[in-house]
Amino acid sequence: MPAAAQPRRARTRLTRTVAVMCTGAAVFALPLLGATSASAAGTTPATTVAGYPNNLDGWIRESLAIMAEKGIPGTYNGIYRNIMRESSGNPNAINLWDSNAAKGTPSKGLLQVIDPTFAAYHVAGTSYDPYDPVANITAACHYAQHRYGSIDNVFGPY
Repeated sequence: MPAAAQPRRARTRLTRTVAVMCTGAAVFALPLLGATSASAAGTTPATTVAGYPNNLDGWIRESLAIMAEKGIPGTYNGIYRNIMRESSGNPNAINLWDSNAAKGTPSKGLLQVIDPTFAAYHVAGTSYDPYDPVANITAACHYAQHRYGSIDNVFGPY
């Protein structure tokens, strides 16, 4: 099938887990090995609807494109640095131990956003799922814009 005629595949979220890890900063649900969207036959990984790779690099780049359209500041390095601190790049990360979790609103996703913050800073055109990597990054960057001027100005937990 020519590339132009191939159907676009929607972003998928890894949902199967084998272990839970607590680092003191967050609790992570670890995906099963081989639970990616690429087949064992060596095909390329699934891509998002916008054509970005379905991996951390692609999620950041897709979010940056949306942010540019919406006037939300931020850089790849600022986003990446904060993702590594908050979730180590796991889009299914959830913090079940801190004060937010104790109140019933655990931090979720790549940038560990709680549901009320995600809802308040959701960016039109992205998913309403806080575990969706692009939606999580974009909402967190929108929040950081209002709170800190940019995600680039965030050097510790929110």
